[in-house]
Amino acid sequence: MLIPDAGLFGLVPALGHGLGKLWIMLIGFVVLIFPLNALMFQPIFRALDERADRIQGARERSKQLEAEADSVLDRYETAIREARSQSESERQTALASARDEQANLTTQARSDAEQELERARGELNQSLEEARATLRASAEDLATAAAEQVLGRTLTQ
Repeated sequence: MLIPDAGLFGLVPALGHGLGKLWIMLIGFVVLIFPLNALMFQPIFRALDERADRIQGARERSKQLEAEADSVLDRYETAIREARSQSESERQTALASARDEQANLTTQARSDAEQELERARGELNQSLEEARATLRASAEDLATAAAEQVLGRTLTQ
């Protein structure tokens, strides 16, 4: 039945001494509140408060760790940027040095080639002059021999 026992609360006097039972229940309730509060409710509330404190502490620790992680990440990214910048600077320096060395080697090679060319030209001119002198001497001898044969006598000079 859904309706509570009316005699228990003393609402219907014909059912008996319900009002006395209500006072007994109220006194029992009041008497039980203090021990139940001390033995059951306070430990439960304390455990819930401790749990809330631990959760709050964990959240604060989480925020602290997140801040530390962000700081470490910032330092890492800064170090990476600095390392990249330094390596790029070193690469540019090495590239400029290599270009200078290439220019020096090219200039040296051109100078050596020009010197070799001048030496070869000098040797060629010398050989040409020697050949001309040899040909002049040979031509004079051949001309004298041809003239002696045509004239049939020896030419004296």
